Amino acid sequence: MLLDRDGVLNRDLPGSVTVLNELSLEPGADRAVALLSRAGYAVLVITNQAAVGRGQLSLDELARINVQLAQWIAAAGGRIDRFYVCPHADHQGCACRKPKPGLIEQAAAEWGFVRGETWFVGDAERDLAAARAAGCRPALVATGKGAATAAAHPEVPLYPDLYTFAAALTGGQLPSEGRPA
Repeated sequence: MLLDRDGVLNRDLPGSVTVLNELSLEPGADRAVALLSRAGYAVLVITNQAAVGRGQLSLDELARINVQLAQWIAAAGGRIDRFYVCPHADHQGCACRKPKPGLIEQAAAEWGFVRGETWFVGDAERDLAAARAAGCRPALVATGKGAATAAAHPEVPLYPDLYTFAAALTGGQLPSEGRPA
C-alpha cells in the first residue's frame, strides 16, 4: 500500500509542515493505517518534501516529524513500514520528485510488490501522475487537496478520507475503477 503523506496521513499546510509542532493527523488516519496493517499490507509512504531543498526544513526535523507520525500510528495499532522521501526542490530536476515515479520504482525494487495490483492513495494531481507513471492503481481522498483534484478525475475512486478507503479495502468492497457508490 502506497500512501502520500501531507493531506492523506497528516494535515497539509500551505508551505509544508516544517516543524514538529505543526504536525497533526488527518482524522482517522491512524486507525486507517491500523486496518491496513492488520490486513497484512505493508504501508509505504511516498512523499515530496521540497521544504528541505528550499532550506526551510532540515533533514533532522523531517526525521522527527516522520518518527512522530509513525508513533501516533503505532499507538493506534498500525505501522508505517518505510518512508520514501524526495527532499529536492522543484528546480532541482531529480528523478524522485512526484509526479515522476522514482520513489515508487525504488519501493517496488525493495519490496517486490506488483505495481498493477498496488494502490497509491493520494490527494494531489502529482500523486495520480506518479501512480500512473509507475503502473499503480490510483485512488484519491477528499482530504488535503483531494476534493479539488477529484473534480478533474471522475475515473479515479474518491473516498472522504483514508479511513473510509481502508475500511472499504479491508472489507473487500473497493471497486476496481470509478467512484464508489
